[in-house]
Amino acid sequence: LVQLEMAELTEEVVAQLHQEDSNIKREDEERAPPDAADAAEQKDAAAGDGNPPATAVERHISIQTKLEGLESLVDMNGAGRKSCPLCPEEKFKACYSHKLRRHLQNLHWKVYVEFEGHKMCICHLPCRNLKPSLGVDQAPGRHIAHYHCVVCSVTIARKTDMVSHLKRHVNKGETEASYSSSSSVVLNEPAPPGRTCEIMKELGTDVQLLPNHTTPQKSDTYFSRKMKSNRQLVFCSLAVLAEERNPLECLDAFGATGIMGLQWAKHLRNAVRVTITDISDTCVKMIKENCELNNIRVDGGQRGPRGPDRVSAEAETTPIATVEVAKMDANVIMHLRSFDYIHLDPFGTAVNYLDAAFRNIRNLGIISVTSTDTGSLYAKSPNVTLRHYGCHIVRTEYYKELAARMLVASVCRAAARCNKGIEVLLTVALEHFVLVVVRVLRGPSQADESAKKLRKLMHCQWCEARVFLKLGNMVDDTLPCDCHGSLPGKTAVQLGPLWSGPLFNTGFLRKMLSAAVRHSMDDIQPLVKTLICESEGTTLKSLVHGSSVLTSQAECGVVFKTLQSGHEARLADLTGKRKSGEESGNVLKKLKPDASLEHPPFYYSIHRHSIRGMNMPKLNKFLQYLMEAGFRVSRTHFDPTGVRTDATLQQFKSVLTKYSVPTFTKAATSTQTSVSSDKPA
Repeated sequence: LVQLEMAELTEEVVAQLHQEDSNIKREDEERAPPDAADAAEQKDAAAGDGNPPATAVERHISIQTKLEGLESLVDMNGAGRKSCPLCPEEKFKACYSHKLRRHLQNLHWKVYVEFEGHKMCICHLPCRNLKPSLGVDQAPGRHIAHYHCVVCSVTIARKTDMVSHLKRHVNKGETEASYSSSSSVVLNEPAPPGRTCEIMKELGTDVQLLPNHTTPQKSDTYFSRKMKSNRQLVFCSLAVLAEERNPLECLDAFGATGIMGLQWAKHLRNAVRVTITDISDTCVKMIKENCELNNIRVDGGQRGPRGPDRVSAEAETTPIATVEVAKMDANVIMHLRSFDYIHLDPFGTAVNYLDAAFRNIRNLGIISVTSTDTGSLYAKSPNVTLRHYGCHIVRTEYYKELAARMLVASVCRAAARCNKGIEVLLTVALEHFVLVVVRVLRGPSQADESAKKLRKLMHCQWCEARVFLKLGNMVDDTLPCDCHGSLPGKTAVQLGPLWSGPLFNTGFLRKMLSAAVRHSMDDIQPLVKTLICESEGTTLKSLVHGSSVLTSQAECGVVFKTLQSGHEARLADLTGKRKSGEESGNVLKKLKPDASLEHPPFYYSIHRHSIRGMNMPKLNKFLQYLMEAGFRVSRTHFDPTGVRTDATLQQFKSVLTKYSVPTFTKAATSTQTSVSSDKPA
């Protein structure tokens, strides 16, 4: 009983003392000034765990720029054993400085992942635990080696996965600067693209590029440096049209960064009225910024200050040209307005925009089409080719020219649906794109003449002989080879329908070469010279830049009346409507087709038809041998080893065999002498 009474008294005393302490503390807080309370709170916060606020962005210690930064995490000059800053104690025990330095170099620094100057070393700290697996007992304290992302601070185990993770950040436009630009403000969204833009200059035109400009699937403002030759060829074709008539209404239907339209406006000035459209808001904003970067006024843009300030501002920065920038679908704007020059360069195939392009194109206008779906054009995906272009093709030695003729056939069918014909001015097929430039000829008769040039192609899969089927001709006995008789099974296939007409216009190419020289485009001048020789069927030709070349009239069976004088220029109806009366006359005069003006269709690869065990002659010497045999010969831009000639495949092989030398000449002669000695006298 005495013990129970003592326990009850003790509990009462403790409760009374606790109540007195709480009353005293409440009285002290009421007497203390407000500043003292705030100071106490700040002192308690400072005396806490020492972590920064939640909004501060800290970089993990495994992310360094130099090896010295990783070694500076530990006092290497001090005495005694030291622990690794990136490994737990149970994985790497404390050791001396020389051994720790070797450990940091070989284990952590040697396998780093680099991103914008930052090295993400491998980390063994318990930042990322093993995932629990069913039925398996895991050792306590075991952790996975991992990397810390410099952008989003996520932990990733494998090096290859970290590289792929960083590529996704680049494609989205997210960089390390987007997250560490401000450590005291919570970033709800990445930094604006303008902070990480790259300035690129091409043909005197500056454009801003986003970090993910090379990935069309991730970026609206796609830009490819490999398409520089394409942009210069399109520019030269527009410059030639601007010499014939001006001002021209030009449309860059897929602006992206707007570099092509800006180059037109900056170099051709008042001769063109450029309209750049794109469906993306990001692209439209980027195009307007690039216009300001090149001192080009945006039509419908913001007005400057008024009064004397405006006069001084105009005197300092007078715009050199005016460009109209619109956010509109390409099909919509081509249905609403008429243009003299239209360039189509979508991502992939352009067949979805051909009908709208021929809808309102003016008479004698030019349409340039760039198609980058090389998988379907180069016979890698035949089902996609049949779906997009309505053609059946197989892989051949002349697959690039086959792709060009297939694209021209699609353009011709789209023009014929609008009662228009075409004349092919330029066709280029390189590794990354196929470019076709055509002139539009209005009228049903022109459409009929163009449609007659769409024919099927007979191709031998054994010897690769080929010939276009004539209108109303039977399939039997069409190919010049006899593979179908000497070999079992079917060797010939029908390809197409394809464009069977010429792919080049010599007069137009000469004018393009003059424009390239005038605007200092040294990169495409060799290509244009090759195209001129290919269109003429010659190997060496003196290229004259002068008025005599520019006034050439007979071009591929069609006579063009060039608008040179002011009186003739006034006769041209820029609205696309026909003029009546004898004064205007016929702008186009159809001539009798002359086969001598057209270049030979297709080409042969000298490597494909080389004879086994024979050393074939050099390509230039072989061209000379073919010319001496009486054939038209030229190099081709489609294939560096290709020869464009009007000789048949049998004639081509006979000349090649005649001038080829056996590989083992001495062995052959010794064999012949031994055989002759064995014969009886």
